[in-house]
Amino acid sequence: MTTRQAFDRGLLPPMILGAVLNPINSSMIAVALVPIGVAFGAPPAETAWLVSALYLATAVGQPVVGRLVDVYGPRRLYLAGAALVGVAGLLGALAPSLGVLIAARVLLGFGTCAGYPAAMYLIRSESERTGHDSPGGVLTALAVASQTVAVIGPTLGGLLIGLGGWHMTFSVNVPLSLACLVLGALRLPRTPVTKAAGRMDFAGVALFAATLTALLLFLMSPGAGSWYLLVLAVAAAAGLAVRELRAAEPFIDLRLLAGNRPLLITYVRTLLMFTVSYAFLYGYTQWLEEARGLSPAAAGLLLLPMFGTGIVVSAVTGRNPAVRGKLVVGAATQLVGCAMLLLLNDNSAVWLLAAVAVVVGIPQGLVGLANQNALYHQADPARMGSSAGLLRTFMYLGAMVASAANGAFLSDGADTGGLRRLAVFMLVTAALFLVVTVPDRALRQSGAEQ
Repeated sequence: MTTRQAFDRGLLPPMILGAVLNPINSSMIAVALVPIGVAFGAPPAETAWLVSALYLATAVGQPVVGRLVDVYGPRRLYLAGAALVGVAGLLGALAPSLGVLIAARVLLGFGTCAGYPAAMYLIRSESERTGHDSPGGVLTALAVASQTVAVIGPTLGGLLIGLGGWHMTFSVNVPLSLACLVLGALRLPRTPVTKAAGRMDFAGVALFAATLTALLLFLMSPGAGSWYLLVLAVAAAAGLAVRELRAAEPFIDLRLLAGNRPLLITYVRTLLMFTVSYAFLYGYTQWLEEARGLSPAAAGLLLLPMFGTGIVVSAVTGRNPAVRGKLVVGAATQLVGCAMLLLLNDNSAVWLLAAVAVVVGIPQGLVGLANQNALYHQADPARMGSSAGLLRTFMYLGAMVASAANGAFLSDGADTGGLRRLAVFMLVTAALFLVVTVPDRALRQSGAEQ
């Protein structure tokens, strides 16, 4: 009788630490924008690039680094990414100008790209080694760690600024980088380089980066004056399609992806879910402060039920391998949460404001984890790193679409009328999420125990 081997728990610390580098840097910057603006005499329109720069670098870099993980193995890319995070932290802490600080955020974006694809690659390889095909507990730990860090990031950033100024939100990356380097060197396995290494599709990578960069820059400032960015995005996308269909070892295997309908739908669901999620996060927070008249601290407290509910729901349901049930319940509660926004007015009771956050937190805990589990079962194991990276790309696309929606519907201020117009947009997006989820028969197999 063969004894099934257990998942190597020694991999968990470097996996989790590497995967949370991105969310912690995404969230800490929120409380540092004002002091950075004061330090460099920069208006909010310029300091906003500190947020957008990391989003752009991460959205482009995740699938690129993920593909490199597939080819060269997770250890090499994990260690290189961790080292880049340390360099970026030092550069940011010593930055003499806002431009250098933005460059440091770009480097941080690329450096933090390796953690999540490397973790998903390791989970898949460990599952093949041990025979456990559905590591629900490990996937849940990954999701809950990222959610928790995103919640405490602003608080941690505030504490660091209190200790040593905004520079500390960058310099904290140095010890984090060193911890990743030590843990990665000690615990991550050495893997052989695949045959695809000599035929890495750098032309495809360049065209993909051009397509996504032009598209994201347009979404950041949509309007008649930015039409040329859409033209560039379409032209680069056409070139990418031609290149990838002809390449022997394409960066993105379009034929394989086109034949994997379940995975494509998972990407679409991720885009729709995070469009709703970020639209709520950006729009609801602004409305609480401008229309409801709450202080930033009070508005932040009213968002805690959303984050707390999401973490609890993920932790409680994470070990259940079923995917479809989580997505259907998440879709339904997402619709309810969007509809509740239509009930709000300038004098809504605090309990109702908190109730909205709780309801919206339920899909936060269900859908993200379910999509991650679906991808784990639907992606080609040989392309797990790049597939996981693309999942994060669609997440950031959703964030950019949400930002554009907030700019459009709250252009005259975050009043109740603007919030209701935004809520209608969110309702339509949430309904599309439900439409692509309920008929998806492939979800009945995703996450099932083998």
